[in-house]
Amino acid sequence: MTAEIAIMNKEAVALAADSATTVGGEKGEKTFTSANKIFALSKYEPVSIMVYGNANFMGIPWETVIKIYRSEFKKSNFETLKEYGDDFISFLGKENRLFPESEQHKYFFSNVYSYFVLIKVEIENEVEKTIIEREKITESEIKAILAKTIGEHYNRWQQTEVISSIPQKHISDLKVKYSAVIEMVVKEVFQKLPIEETLSKQLTEIASSLFAKFPEGLNPPFVSGVVIAGFGASDIFPSLKSFYVEGVANNRLKFKEHKYMQITLDNGAVIVPFAQSEMVTTFMEGVEPSYQEEMERFLSQLFEIYPQVILDKVDKLDSEEKNQLIEKLKPIGAEKLMQCKESLKSHRRKKYIDPVIDVVAVLPKDELAAMAESLVNLTSFKRKVSMEKETVGGPVDVAIISKGDGLIWIRRKHYFSPELNRQFFANYYREDKDEKT
Repeated sequence: MTAEIAIMNKEAVALAADSATTVGGEKGEKTFTSANKIFALSKYEPVSIMVYGNANFMGIPWETVIKIYRSEFKKSNFETLKEYGDDFISFLGKENRLFPESEQHKYFFSNVYSYFVLIKVEIENEVEKTIIEREKITESEIKAILAKTIGEHYNRWQQTEVISSIPQKHISDLKVKYSAVIEMVVKEVFQKLPIEETLSKQLTEIASSLFAKFPEGLNPPFVSGVVIAGFGASDIFPSLKSFYVEGVANNRLKFKEHKYMQITLDNGAVIVPFAQSEMVTTFMEGVEPSYQEEMERFLSQLFEIYPQVILDKVDKLDSEEKNQLIEKLKPIGAEKLMQCKESLKSHRRKKYIDPVIDVVAVLPKDELAAMAESLVNLTSFKRKVSMEKETVGGPVDVAIISKGDGLIWIRRKHYFSPELNRQFFANYYREDKDEKT
């Protein structure tokens, strides 16, 4: 995981990212604190890119993918920041040189295998639970657990819409093209479990849907976040566009637009956290997100049971009359609960969020960068002094992108000493010099 943030006002956009990256394997996890997550999308234009989540795309480091795009992009520019984002996504979807059919096949296999293992673990847990409770389990009970678990996953994917950028026939095409792969994965993962024909069809549908849908609340291991921020040629104020990007199967990129935010004459400041954002939310809203969720859950239960508690104390009413009153009071309770939530939300906005936004709107570039760095460090410090895994840490890279100055590094780590590698900086704009000669 990681902690990243973008802060924008009318003058510039500040990007900050930590350096932690976690690599997992069969023997455990290892965290490194030297990853680069912010890059120039162009050497010449005021636009930058930031990545989080999976450090690789289809097995290739994001840094390599970005720099290949940058070398092909060269001095071209777009009128708006939005076009930069669309062009980069288009590059990922059509770059068959980087993602040939063989790599797409591996990606399909790995993704399906990982998800089916997840289903199998759920099945095994249910089987184990039944054995502990009853000291035995029958074959019919195992079949029932299989049908229930696989059915729940199937229903979840069926209820999710296909991504707008992917044609409806993509799922059926995947089922035909990778039918042998799906069948092989089912045999390898579920082995001797009694997978009947109906369940086999559901698993095939799930496998194909993995590459065409994004169910709510599901965080696949292969997903990366991509944030593109800065200015297009005709943009007066900065903006950012972010995507969830997963991979390419059957020459179709699975991605989803996440956020598009821009500074306007009426909207003078924006603060957008990415990945692990709980400390930024706490700072901005004055309440920790999980505490707020728990409070709202308790209030919801309180408004639901309160009429029953009160009426239980009234002796003059029979049970039927009490039930009728409860049914009348339920919508009133729901309405008051909504009013309570809206009141708390308004309070947070007025007392916490708006004052910060008002100041951010007038911050000079150096203060904008300092704020971005501080908010990332806040998340890192919280992880350091708690029992949670330190998945945020290391040096914080900070960049400022403005219309006139382009991308300016405020903090940037190098894996080499700049004093010993002057040729790196001399070669950075080499093609520009070659053109002049």
